Amino acid sequence: MNKPITVLTKKGEQQLKDELNELRSVRRRDVAEKIKVALSFGDLSENSEYDEAKNEQGMIESRIAEIEQTLAHARVIDDDDISTEKVGIGTTVKILDTGIDEELEFKIVGTKEADIENGKMSDESPVGKAIMEHKVGDEVEVNSPTGTFNVKILEIRKDG
Repeated sequence: MNKPITVLTKKGEQQLKDELNELRSVRRRDVAEKIKVALSFGDLSENSEYDEAKNEQGMIESRIAEIEQTLAHARVIDDDDISTEKVGIGTTVKILDTGIDEELEFKIVGTKEADIENGKMSDESPVGKAIMEHKVGDEVEVNSPTGTFNVKILEIRKDG
């Protein structure tokens, strides 16, 4: 079975590479030291420090594997390839929720980069999916788990 391709912006790819470097060079060493210290306490059957350190080590190794897998199967969108003609990954979009007359602005990113608190919306979210490939002025119906609503695309741009 083929692994689905993850779409990343250049910035998202760099963030994952930076995290991977941190996990490999700093966090691995830190947890190895914690394990070493915990082992010096003796009896492992009642050694909660050892158990905690081993659990942390497992989480770090799992995250390293996840990032490596993501980067190995990623399609990176080059900033030069981002068009402002239509909504796409890497574009920043301003929309108007016509039902409540509220403007929203966010950057469309791949699922792995999504962080709505920081204005990054996944292309696979209900709003992201609905507005993909639409142009400024288009009115689009969004089907979300909380119901259907309409948005109008006010602006499409790319941020440097």
